[in-house]
Amino acid sequence: MAKKKNFPLRIDPDLYEIIERWAQEEFRSVNAHIEFLLREAAKKAGRLNKRKRNNHSNVEGS
Repeated sequence: MAKKKNFPLRIDPDLYEIIERWAQEEFRSVNAHIEFLLREAAKKAGRLNKRKRNNHSNVEGS
């Protein structure tokens, strides 16, 4: 697995609670769920190439 970039994230507490509950429903950590959501948004926007998608498919649970 490739090394992951660490960075601080400031987020609205209400939004964090929503993501936390959502992550629990999907059996993911909050961090993994945020990464999943960002990756899905990047794919939808056409900004994630096929090679990157294939390398990260295990994070998505596929």
